[in-house]
Amino acid sequence: MGLKLHAIKGRIEAGVDEAGRGCLAGPVTAAAVIPGSAGMAWLKDGLNDSKQMKAAARQSLRARIEAEAAAWAVGWATVEEIETLNILKASHLAMHRAIDALQVRPEFLLVDGNRFQPHAIPHGCEIKGDGRFLSIAAASILAKTHRDDLMLSLAQTFPVYGWDRNKGYPTKAHKSALATHGVCKHHRSTFKW
Repeated sequence: MGLKLHAIKGRIEAGVDEAGRGCLAGPVTAAAVIPGSAGMAWLKDGLNDSKQMKAAARQSLRARIEAEAAAWAVGWATVEEIETLNILKASHLAMHRAIDALQVRPEFLLVDGNRFQPHAIPHGCEIKGDGRFLSIAAASILAKTHRDDLMLSLAQTFPVYGWDRNKGYPTKAHKSALATHGVCKHHRSTFKW
């Protein structure tokens, strides 16, 4: 079964997903995407084994999504917000910010996952939605690539943590660097490692 363009045909739907929930450092990032009139059906071909995709392939898809979507936006929740709210609430905050930044108001939100803090726009939670809906798959790519770009930038100032390779995820090398150098201002100090 391939990726669907709509849950209900003819309704303006935005796919919503986040990236970075499981990281030890950096913000959590979300994206919202409303497919363009052409539907971005080509996207399903690029998503085969998406978890194994190389960064260059994700960036190529990102460029097409951003060029062809009817609307797209990215939202963030900071490390401070993650520490204050908790990671789930901060993820929902980032999603709300992405939705609110869309230049086109959707009629319905297709949200990846099983929980979501309700928005003024009706929504449906879609478990593994990035493998079922084109709009969520597109949002997943935008959230991931925008967050990765930020972590690559932060890695230039904080090279000891290897964020150019691990993007803030709890790899063995990242944990070892934390043991040696301690935390910096971009780490989520309430997370366990």
